[in-house]
Amino acid sequence: MPPMPVGRPVKRSLTLHGHRTSVSLEEPFWRAFREIAKERNIPINVLAAEIDEMRGVESGLASAIRVYVLAYTQNKAQLGD
Repeated sequence: MPPMPVGRPVKRSLTLHGHRTSVSLEEPFWRAFREIAKERNIPINVLAAEIDEMRGVESGLASAIRVYVLAYTQNKAQLGD
């Protein structure tokens, strides 16, 4: 498989618990993050808030989103979806 061009992280704003915050993710992660929210039929800000509540204090929100996207994708692949 040829390498996938990732590019630089793109900063976007999200609202978590009524407060605006910025998150920098590479475009493939933004696409996957939006698709997961769509599959779950929830707004992306709600998904971000869920991830924010689950993450530990030692990890940043962007890292937590990347790990969530990876775990969600791996779980979906294991289930054969």
